[in-house]
Amino acid sequence: MVYDKVVALIAHQLPVKKERITRDARLLEDLGADSANVMILVMDLEQEFDLEVDDEVLASIHTVGDIVDYLEAHAKP
Repeated sequence: MVYDKVVALIAHQLPVKKERITRDARLLEDLGADSANVMILVMDLEQEFDLEVDDEVLASIHTVGDIVDYLEAHAKP
């Protein structure tokens, strides 16, 4: 499941408990990610889901749900 993989990757990258990682959690404000964390997370997601995330898309991703929605729409089955 996409959501579970995203949560696992975020929990591995950021020092936060999985319980805090919800669809509505904001990467920067709620989970404490910084720009370096986000870049590494994107690289991990690209590798895990075999896709490339465009820079324009990054600007529109703010929450865990945004990531999941994007991956569900664009990741290869």
